[in-house]
Amino acid sequence: MRADGLWHPRLTALITAAGHGDRIVVADAGLPVPVGVETIDLLWRRGEPGFLPVLTAVLAECVVETAVAATGLTDPTIRQGLTDALGPVPLELVPHAELKRRTADALVIVRTGEATPYANVILHCGVPF
Repeated sequence: MRADGLWHPRLTALITAAGHGDRIVVADAGLPVPVGVETIDLLWRRGEPGFLPVLTAVLAECVVETAVAATGLTDPTIRQGLTDALGPVPLELVPHAELKRRTADALVIVRTGEATPYANVILHCGVPF
């Protein structure tokens, strides 16, 4: 057993296997999942777990070079939390329809119990050098 970090076996395996350019999506409960994209459903009731804690945990486990979120994400708490969690990682904002289109080739979509509209982010994996 790991002492710290993510304890979800499949999510940890996917993050470890991710290569440069792979996409990991952290999503709210309502984001549609394209056929063929693996999904890890962490949600167990409305709001649990929240988007920001899951995002923070995923970011602690991988290198991210860029991120994409929807322009429709206007909730100030989630928006600021996303910006803070990403730190220096560049964030591109696109219409929600475009974000959904870009999830089609994601390595995995991690669904949270978040019920805030458009609380989704695509993380583009990078390399540590």
